[in-house]
Amino acid sequence: MITADDFYKVMCAMVPLYFAMLVAYGSVKWWRIFTPEHCSGINRFVAVFAVPVLSFHFIAQNNPYQMDTKFILADTLSKISVLFLLSVWALFFHGSLDWLITLFSVATLPNTLVMGIPLLNAMYGDFTQSLMVQVVVLQCIIWYTLLLFLFEYRAATVLIQTQFPGAAAASITKFELDNDVISLDGRDPIKTESETDGNGRIRVRIRRSTSSAPDSAISSSICLTPRASNLSNAEIFSINTPAPLHEYHYNSNNEIVFWGSATSPRLSGYASSDAYSLQPTPRASNFNEMDTITVMTTNTPTWARSPVNGKFYRQPSPVIPGVRKMWESPGMSQSKDVADKEISFRDNAKIPMPEDNTEAKEATGDQKMPHALVMIRLILTVVGRKLSRNPNTYSSVLGLLWSLISFKWDVGMPSLVKYSIKIISDAGLGMAMFSLGLFMALQPRIIACGTKRATIGMAIRFICGPVVMTAASLAVGLKRVKLHAAIVQAALPQGIVPFVFAREYGLHPDILSTGVIFGMLVSLPVTLLYYIFLGL
Repeated sequence: MITADDFYKVMCAMVPLYFAMLVAYGSVKWWRIFTPEHCSGINRFVAVFAVPVLSFHFIAQNNPYQMDTKFILADTLSKISVLFLLSVWALFFHGSLDWLITLFSVATLPNTLVMGIPLLNAMYGDFTQSLMVQVVVLQCIIWYTLLLFLFEYRAATVLIQTQFPGAAAASITKFELDNDVISLDGRDPIKTESETDGNGRIRVRIRRSTSSAPDSAISSSICLTPRASNLSNAEIFSINTPAPLHEYHYNSNNEIVFWGSATSPRLSGYASSDAYSLQPTPRASNFNEMDTITVMTTNTPTWARSPVNGKFYRQPSPVIPGVRKMWESPGMSQSKDVADKEISFRDNAKIPMPEDNTEAKEATGDQKMPHALVMIRLILTVVGRKLSRNPNTYSSVLGLLWSLISFKWDVGMPSLVKYSIKIISDAGLGMAMFSLGLFMALQPRIIACGTKRATIGMAIRFICGPVVMTAASLAVGLKRVKLHAAIVQAALPQGIVPFVFAREYGLHPDILSTGVIFGMLVSLPVTLLYYIFLGL
């Protein structure tokens, strides 16, 4: 039976976390203390230092030789069951890979590190910290890697369907990736070059469109987020939506400089943000950024002041022969000819997907794919490169290695290292919640995906997830307190990393954003209801 003291103990553990989130929300929304640039800096600290060090701290303190086999087996069985059922639906009942990925993320990947450890500790005792850390290790090393594999597979499929429609893709025997191609997620526009030999076999080279661009003022400059142009008097246009000119100023040479702003049609009222994403690549502000790809081309018009009436007029620059816009891709190459194509497929709204477009479904009915080994080699390459640049990958692996060494030979961490890590990890939980509050404040809407989808998503997150976990736990023989902990853990709010992947790959980010924000708001009363009900 849950007593008033038990309830108060849980509130003492959770209210401080929500207080940090509320303060951050008010700092942006009400008091205007932080700008989006400030939020981006805070987010970078949390992503690169606070969360990885927090992960290392918990994992390094957990004894891997005393792992609870039944609890881990129940968690693994629940995720495998959901993945199996979704795979059957996708293969035999006209489902889609897109919804398989999204539904798997919503149903099985909660926010265990930030919310699970303090909440379960307060509800059921200190022993649950070890259980939650074990779940975190599996999430970071296995399940997030599997999720990333699925996202990269989808991205590779879209790339092949777009660039090699029909039966041509079946002739691809090799993919070569330049060293600067980290992922196929489309954050950086990529270019494909294909070469066909005399036997009809196609070799495809994938590279970033900037990797071979000459450092010349007449060449195209490609950027991912709106930022100041490095070319004087150059406007910035989105390839999706023309940017209206709305502001100007004079520079030191008394020349007028205009800014353009573009709103991406795919955002649909959703302002993207990494929250405390584990995105290690330094880049411009990732709060309220327009995810459209902007291009500064050679035929960008300039503006000048008329000496007659003082008004400004548009003065187009001459078009330089041999230079084409990046989105005007030539056709497929013939034998031993090389075709250059540049593509960005951040969002499936730009490319008709089979689930959304009947004409596209008919057009891609005869779509072939390369051999399975060719696809696996391509995807493993990009997944490995992306994980190698993720600080949370290193923190999880290093924490696991240290715990294996420490508990095997009873080796203590040197005090200098221990307290250096502790001072950052102590701030990790609070800063993670603070970053979530900033993220919430910068979104135009809490429910970005619409009421219907939000309701379905919450039902999957807070009802279907715990139901599947209950069945898996009973199947492996979990009982009493551990069974209750497993159920409550499955009812935690949506994890952050699946949202980060969804945003980066342009796959239902509004649903995952709603799961993070709205789910965080309703998770406390929901988990308390589970706690009270299970304690009866």
